[in-house]
Amino acid sequence: MTLARRLFVPADAPGAYHCACRCVRRAWLCGVDALSGNDYSHRKHWVEDRLAVLGEIFAVGLYGYAVMSNHLHVVVRADPDAVRLWSDHEVARRWCQLFPNR
Repeated sequence: MTLARRLFVPADAPGAYHCACRCVRRAWLCGVDALSGNDYSHRKHWVEDRLAVLGEIFAVGLYGYAVMSNHLHVVVRADPDAVRLWSDHEVARRWCQLFPNR
């Protein structure tokens, strides 16, 4: 059973975290799917590029990651002290980077 992050991660304290995310229902993240024969290798670069972008937008340091065939591992360090220095304009700028107008 999963627990809400707020129950075990203090919002105002820095920390390093190992996070994992799995695909469900035999979905394939990257590589060659043995069942269908489809090649999803191109997705690995998408995921790596997106991790780099998200690391710049949020106040986290990306220490390491592993993109595997059906799951992903990342090790990040949260830095809430950096966020305290951001102005309202900086927060809005970062939000617009994440969710650009269409």
